[in-house]
Amino acid sequence: MWTNDSSLGPCFRPMNITLEERRLIASPWFAASFCLVGLASNLLALKVLAGARQGSSQGRSSFLTFLCGLVLTDFMGLLVTGAIVVSQHAILFDWQAVDPGCRLCRFMGVAMVFFGLCPLLLGAAMAAERYLGIARPFWRPAAASQRRAWAIVGLVWATALALGLLPLLGLGRYTLQYPGSWCFLTLGPAPGDVAFGLLFVLLGSLSVGLSFLLNTISVATLCHVYHGQEAAQQRPRDCEVEMMAQLLGIMVVASVCWMPLLVFIAQTVLRSPPAMSPTGQLSRATEKQLLIYLRVATWNQILDPWVYILFRRAVIRRLHPGLSTRSRSLSLQPQLARRPTMA
Repeated sequence: MWTNDSSLGPCFRPMNITLEERRLIASPWFAASFCLVGLASNLLALKVLAGARQGSSQGRSSFLTFLCGLVLTDFMGLLVTGAIVVSQHAILFDWQAVDPGCRLCRFMGVAMVFFGLCPLLLGAAMAAERYLGIARPFWRPAAASQRRAWAIVGLVWATALALGLLPLLGLGRYTLQYPGSWCFLTLGPAPGDVAFGLLFVLLGSLSVGLSFLLNTISVATLCHVYHGQEAAQQRPRDCEVEMMAQLLGIMVVASVCWMPLLVFIAQTVLRSPPAMSPTGQLSRATEKQLLIYLRVATWNQILDPWVYILFRRAVIRRLHPGLSTRSRSLSLQPQLARRPTMA
């Protein structure tokens, strides 16, 4: 633990930055515009989702429930963290004076970890749902329903929240980050900081890796059915193609947005000699890199809803008109193996 004013909480570490530098880096107009665009995009996606769920099949209804959970999580993430960041950028308040006990900093740290991990975990859950629906339909519970899907979404939220609360229980720390407008996990050499950082990286990376593996198998199965000897009887339904296109888009967006930050965190906490000095100070280059990678990661919350909005059947048919002429009632399974509850 680095030394600081005894009247201040443990979330403050040395950060040599002037008020003028903060004004140049922290643009309230950019932050506010970013949040407003993200909130509007997610609200639009929720509206489209509400219309799509009416009259949808059981399997598609479960997938749309996962999507609804993802969009709702992105919306709340932008609302909660954006309110703090925009306020700080607008008035440039002194965090040490406003929050000497680190309560707000810890809250924001938990929110950053929670809303960061949830999209990755939900992406893996959706990949697993599609894998069971396409490649292993008989393994999928016949009673798969919206209630079951919401239970899985709730489990994802609980898992991400449990991880986010670990620093409050003593594993790792949340500290104020450059340029003094947000809080996140500490990239220090202390065993607790290293363990929590690697746990965050491991869970996020495993989610992305699992999504890639299961989506690859699902796409390969769809391609095999599409080009197989019995393709005329087993052509994928439009909704199956649509769901896989949306899921692949979500996976690509999550990978591009989050993997640079996850790799950077792992490299920084494992660096030898340590990137953070005994006094708790990071080099300016490291602080700027962390800020850039964090900003890239936050684009995930804006791009997710547009993946769903743009990768719908109406758009896919414009790009591939042949899909509109195929029967929508055909299943992926042969006639003798078809089940009425198949997704």
